[in-house]
Amino acid sequence: MGRATLIGFSAVAMWALLALLTDASGKVPPFLLSALTFSIGTGVGLVARLFMPAADKSQKIPPQVWLIGIAGLFGYHFFYFTALRNAPAVEASLIAYLWPLLIVLGSALMPGEKLAWNHVVGALLGLAGTVLIVTKGGGLAFDARYAFGYAMAAVCAVLWSSYSLLSRRFPSVPTSIVTWFCAATAVLSLACHLLLEQTVLPDGAGQWLSVLGLGLMPVGAAFYAWDIGVKRGNIQVLGAASYAAPLLSTLVLIAAGVAEPSLRILAACVLITGGAALAAKSLFLRKPAAAQSEAGASETGARASETGAGASETGARA
Repeated sequence: MGRATLIGFSAVAMWALLALLTDASGKVPPFLLSALTFSIGTGVGLVARLFMPAADKSQKIPPQVWLIGIAGLFGYHFFYFTALRNAPAVEASLIAYLWPLLIVLGSALMPGEKLAWNHVVGALLGLAGTVLIVTKGGGLAFDARYAFGYAMAAVCAVLWSSYSLLSRRFPSVPTSIVTWFCAATAVLSLACHLLLEQTVLPDGAGQWLSVLGLGLMPVGAAFYAWDIGVKRGNIQVLGAASYAAPLLSTLVLIAAGVAEPSLRILAACVLITGGAALAAKSLFLRKPAAAQSEAGASETGARASETGAGASETGARA
């Protein structure tokens, strides 16, 4: 479980590059950028198939898996872009970024999962740190005029958290299925671009390389890593740790000279890191299963030896 959780968190680390690479891609409209990057992400999955064991061709993929996957990947981006078109970016982004908290809370409804206080508190600390990052230390100004945009951002949060939680219900479905989710998202994004946007292609090698980087990592390999994490990892820890994405993104921008360091960033770092560590408390304190089994076996053996000794002593007295 720990290894799968780390793989899932690698997706969060890759999403930290999203802002920098998107900014470097120029003025490509959102749906066209989505179509280009998800096409590359599809290629990532096709190449990965060459190095993975062959999938069981007799395995039938339930229809609901296709619905969950395509709604998760395409639906999230569609409603996120719609939210940004109809509401201020700060408030819309913050609402959309409720999905890690929804994953942590929603995990209580999953079979075999147990929601503890440290998961909830850890996620709330992460949310507080995210507020500092997104608002840049300023206030929030929710305006009724932008209610539609806010609602679209809320749909984003519900869609991605639902995709993550529902994917866990199908652990036997191979991660290679994400290849086709990416392909469907690329096609649907292209359709939206043709209907809603004017075509503006990347200008120059630098912008094309940024698009390539987006498709290889944040909009490519990240989704495959996330699938492994939510299906086989600790989903509460992964949800709380996902609040590291905006922090890591800001640190990347600072390293690139696009943003300036500040005490606000330091405070956000403390909140998000502390929240993630608190959520993962059970992983740090839990004894390995093998060690527990060995300790249990030793204790049982000791008790048996003690019982045998007692019986021998009783027989000797008799």
